[in-house]
Amino acid sequence: MIEFLLNNEYVALDDFPADQTVLDYLRIHRNRCGTKEGCASGDCGACTVVIAEVVDDELRYRSLNSCITFIGSLHGKQLITVEDLAQGDELHAVQQALVKSHASQCGFCTPGFVMSLFALYKTQSSVDRYAVETALAGNLCRCTGYRPIVEAGLMACNQIGADQFDRCESIIISKLRAIPTHARAASFVIPDSIEQLANTMIEDPEYRIFCGSTDLALEVTQNLYTLPKLVSVGSVKEMNRVEQDNSEFRIGAAVRYEDCAGILVSQWPDLAEVFLRLGSLPIRNQGSIGGNVANASPIGDMPPVLMALNAALELRLGNEQRIVPMDEFFIGYKQTVLRPGEFISTINIPKSSGSRLFVYKNSKRFDDDISTCLGAFLIDFSGEKITRARIAFGGMAAITKRALVLENTLVNSSFNSETLRRARETVPLDFQPIDDVRASADYRIAVAKGFISRLFLELVRPNDIHRITRFEHQSMEMT
Repeated sequence: MIEFLLNNEYVALDDFPADQTVLDYLRIHRNRCGTKEGCASGDCGACTVVIAEVVDDELRYRSLNSCITFIGSLHGKQLITVEDLAQGDELHAVQQALVKSHASQCGFCTPGFVMSLFALYKTQSSVDRYAVETALAGNLCRCTGYRPIVEAGLMACNQIGADQFDRCESIIISKLRAIPTHARAASFVIPDSIEQLANTMIEDPEYRIFCGSTDLALEVTQNLYTLPKLVSVGSVKEMNRVEQDNSEFRIGAAVRYEDCAGILVSQWPDLAEVFLRLGSLPIRNQGSIGGNVANASPIGDMPPVLMALNAALELRLGNEQRIVPMDEFFIGYKQTVLRPGEFISTINIPKSSGSRLFVYKNSKRFDDDISTCLGAFLIDFSGEKITRARIAFGGMAAITKRALVLENTLVNSSFNSETLRRARETVPLDFQPIDDVRASADYRIAVAKGFISRLFLELVRPNDIHRITRFEHQSMEMT
């Protein structure tokens, strides 16, 4: 049985389609139509809701896209929708700020903006424009009313005072703690240990494993497939840990992007932009690095990074475990070495003292967009000579793969124009991309060569500003 709270109401579901989304449950079964369907792919934010879960004896609030969240994922959590914010005729501070700022035009997108700002209101006590824009990056206003919406976010989220959710927190925590951490309902399974997960997959390898469903749910909402058997790893303790020692990071395959971004950025600062541009905040609140890898998309953002960092994957099948290097995991388009019933449990990333990681992403827009091409460069150098290079690209082949010819060209070479010329000429030797709806093969080749030029600029002139994302957000004026 799947158990959760719909605001303060206890809900228990047993017989429901495994692939039913939270959006459909709210609109069809609960008549909560404030939550809108826009894109049904997690891109526009009209369907944004907020969940609260117990973390370290307090409630942690996250925004998420209900259109690509399976209803079973709510087990053990509190679901909050736009209908829950006002108390009688008294609007919540976020709603009141949108009214005062005249921030609602046609109104279709407004509930999503309200919920994204509500999540920000519940997680930060003081915000600047950059924080508001980050929280709203996954919300699309078709009437182009962004200026007053941002003003409303600044107005609401810089207020001091408790709301009704603060006052009820201890009661909600008690109710959520009374719900078991594991569950099974119809064809939806939520194990809370890696042994339970392994046994489930051995018993029936037809189960589809997911964490945040940010990609898997698209098979339902876009391709209209039916997913009759699902296993959520969101409660598997061993797969939700971030650990480290002197030599490596160990990232559980179910750890969400937002929960591991900070620790990885502290080691490799270039990952800050990668995480910022990897979907929107609701996507990063749900999606996991393990899911991004297991999905085996050639345009996933994290596989090139992990490949450049020489990461390895711990795989589990029943009681059997094995370790596979990232650059041996993909064997064909959307194909991996995973055997039936086998899954990724942990991602091990070696710490590299002295190495510099450079990551460049090309996409049609800055925020919340899929890569056309992404290049990750791990470089060791002594003086002006490159001593080691691990380089991987996404979007340049049917799989994420290393640029071995480019690596060999760079090692033991100096930072000069001749090395740059030779390096750029290796791109067609390493990759033969295809034309598709995102870009032509020639364009991808040109972009990859451009990444190499950017790398050399940053190596030769490290004190210059080479990226538009390196600015002081707090100093930007409202325009």
